[in-house]
Order: sequence, then structure tokens, then C-alpha cells
Amino acid sequence: MMRFSDLISETLHSLTSNKVRSGLTILGIVVGIASVIAMLALGAGSQASIEESIQSAGSNLLTISPSSPGGSGGGFRMSASSVQSLTREDAEALAGLGLITGVAPSAQGNGQLVADDANANAQLIGVTSSYAKVSGLTVAKGGFITDRDDSAYAQVIVLGSTLAEDLYGTSIDPVGKRIRSGNMLLTVVGVLEEKGSSGFTSADSAAMIPLSTLQRYVSGNEYLSSITLTVVDEAQMTTAEEEIEQTLLTRHAISDPDYADFRILNMADMLSAVSTVIDTFTALLAAIASISLLVGGIGIMNMMLTTVTERTREIGLRKAIGADDSAISSQFLAESVVLTFVGGLIGIALGWLIAFVGGGLLGISAILTVDAIMLAVGVCAFIGVVFGYYPARRAAKLSPIEALRYQ
Repeated sequence: MMRFSDLISETLHSLTSNKVRSGLTILGIVVGIASVIAMLALGAGSQASIEESIQSAGSNLLTISPSSPGGSGGGFRMSASSVQSLTREDAEALAGLGLITGVAPSAQGNGQLVADDANANAQLIGVTSSYAKVSGLTVAKGGFITDRDDSAYAQVIVLGSTLAEDLYGTSIDPVGKRIRSGNMLLTVVGVLEEKGSSGFTSADSAAMIPLSTLQRYVSGNEYLSSITLTVVDEAQMTTAEEEIEQTLLTRHAISDPDYADFRILNMADMLSAVSTVIDTFTALLAAIASISLLVGGIGIMNMMLTTVTERTREIGLRKAIGADDSAISSQFLAESVVLTFVGGLIGIALGWLIAFVGGGLLGISAILTVDAIMLAVGVCAFIGVVFGYYPARRAAKLSPIEALRYQ
């Protein structure tokens, strides 16, 4: 029985005797492991970033948006932007529900904003004074839309941080400046602090004006794009949803919930759905990347078979002086496993580096989890044993007499 120290010594000597071939064999494993690690780390980072963005909007947040009647039953469905079913009166009715602590009706439009020599196309959001609190927005300069602005159809505007920088740069205070949008001459009354994306929208690149102003001068109708509500307690979300649904069904004279002309979005449900999509997409990318692991494993088997052929006389000599099948088999299996693990360790480091750099370019923080590392180690062990077993057994079964005769 070969001692473990002798086994390691012989393994290292065999692998370093042909450094170029060993290096090229390891390269296949490095590429495969690095690809899988990078995909998993970027996937985990993307998921964490999106979850943080959604949660920052509030876990007790509900959003009601228009929906084509009967849309949930299949068939043709109109886009939400073309459906008009929610009004201010609906928002006022919901504000009277006991579990609701805040209501923010809003309508959306688009417009070109012209400020001095700069201009930008931006999303215009018509809001009331409660919108900032419900949506978790903070004013960095000036103030926000007031009830008086809304009741007076005031031509005032609050800029998102990115939009303000696009129009005025960083050296000019926009508060008090005038911006033209279509037939409106809007006065900047505030600039928001940077918030980032919340769900599928970004307040940083948008502009807020009074809801009444948007409905009169932009959309030309009384309908809302959405109603955002905060619930008193996250544990009461389901109950609140039921009360909201029943209230709106009654107001819209709809008896069958399947034909509701609105839909209620729970932030918790949205978070769960997004996480599921990201998990599936990450798993798909990792599966595609793992194909290179199969190629790397085949490369190891090919190298080991070549090594067995080259070292046939050595095998015959060792068996002639008393080495048994297990010693020969262990020798070649150890070489395969060492090649795989060295490639795996380099691949993990390279994959993390790729994920770190790629995450920086994409604006996300790559996350290398223990599960990903354990998966990589497990895959390395599997490849080393599986693809090294056949060459090792072939070497062990060689007849010492025939091996010594091999030229």
C-alpha cells in the first residue's frame, strides 16, 4: 500500500514534469468554474440589488393600477396605459378605510423640459402633497407639491436628482428657475434627493407637478395612472387588499371580481415574483456556463489516457516490483483530482474577479455565496473522480509483462 506522502510526491512530480500540458488541461476547468462562479455571483448581486430597491419603497405598500375588465381570464388584454378606470374619488374613498394610513393618487405623462440652453425628455408625474411621504421621497432643496398648488392648478415642478443635474448641472441651484414644457411655464420649487429605482420606475429621472395641473394641461382627463397606499401593518396586507378590492368593485358597479377594471400590486408579491425570475435566469446562465466544465473534464480524461500510454513501461516496472492495482489506480486518480482542484481554486478566484469587475460596470455588487463555492468544490471533486477513474483503472489493469514490452 503506497503511503500518502509518497502518493502526493509522485503526483506532483508527474504533473510538473510536463508543465505545458498540465497547464492547458487545467485551463479548461478554470474557464468552466470561473464562468459558473461569475454567473452565480452576478445573479445573487442582481437579486439583492432589486430586492433592496423594491423593499426601499416599503414592504407595507400597495399599488392600484387600471386593468382591462376580465383581463385575468385570458384572451385579448389592453395595456394598462390605455385603460382608464381610476379617479380621485376612488382614492378619497380608499383613504377612509381603517387599515389605510396614506393614499397618493397619481397620473403620468411625458414632456420635453426646456431650461435655458438645456433640454430633456422626462416622465411627468402628477401628484398630491401626500406622494412624497407614501413613496418615501425626500426633498434635498426647496419644497414639495402642496395642497394649495394642487387646488390652484399651479404651474410648479419638483425635479428628480438626475433630471436636475441634466438640466442645470451641479453648480446651479434649480429652485426658483423657470422650465418650459409645452404650453406650461413651470417654476422649480424643489429638488429630490437621490433614491434609485423602486420597482420599475425611477424618481431620479422624473419630474413631479400638481395632479390637477397634469390632468388639465397634459392628459386632458380626470383619470389616474395609479393609486399608491400604505397599510398600517405589514401583517394586515391581505385584509387591506380584500377591503380595497371590495370598495372599488362596489364603486365601479362590478359584481364579479374576475371582471375588475383594476389590479392591486402587493410589493411582497412583486418581490417574490422578481426573485423567482432572477433565480431561474441565473440557473439557466450557470447551466450554459457549466458546459465548459464538461469540455474541461473530457480534456482531463484525454490527458490522463495519453499519460497512461506514455508511462506504460513505468507502470509495468512498478507492478513487476510489487505495486498492486490499487496503488497504480490511486496514482493516476490522484493526478486527475489534483489537476481538477488546482483548476477549481484558480477558477473560483478568477470567477470572483470577473464578477467583481462586471458588477462594477453594471452598477451592482457581486455576491459570492458559500453555496456557490461549495458547488464549485463539489463539481471539481466529481469531475476529478469521474473523468479520472477510467484512465486510472486502465493503468491498473495493464499486464506487467506486456507493459514492460511496450515501446
